[in-house]
Amino acid sequence: MARIARIWGGLVMAVLLSGCAMQAPASPGAAATPATTPAATPTPTAACPQVEGVELPPGCAPYDPDQAMAQNDRYRDRMEISADAAAAAEGLAGSLRPVLDALRSSSPISIDAVEQAIMDAGLGRPQIREDYGDILFGVAGPEGGCVFGAVTADAVSVEVGGNIMDGGCLPAQ
Repeated sequence: MARIARIWGGLVMAVLLSGCAMQAPASPGAAATPATTPAATPTPTAACPQVEGVELPPGCAPYDPDQAMAQNDRYRDRMEISADAAAAAEGLAGSLRPVLDALRSSSPISIDAVEQAIMDAGLGRPQIREDYGDILFGVAGPEGGCVFGAVTADAVSVEVGGNIMDGGCLPAQ
């Protein structure tokens, strides 16, 4: 990596120095012409959030902080799935809901018990994790998409949707 930086640094210096040698020398006896300088254009030096009623200082590149935050969370959004994939996943999700609800009400919930119930329902091995006592799961549907949800001490949620933009069925923490 350091070698690449030295090579690039050398190339930049060579380009800069060669630009200095490009001007033709003045012919003897010719009047000197003043050097022309390009008109200075301000270059933004910082990104500044746009706030209604506040004028930004010079050198700021404005941005919308709400839009930036929404784009930052896009990795959690789910992709679209076909109607066939949704129907196939919903069929398995419908049979999974009562199984998980019975599991929740009969004993303390555990990752192993929820994982086994999901596999017994005909779905594959799920992505699964505990989150403050809740068991979150996500598993690929039979024709694409995902069956995902949570088992808590109070309720069970099972939903059908596409994979998340980040990949998989269960968003990262």
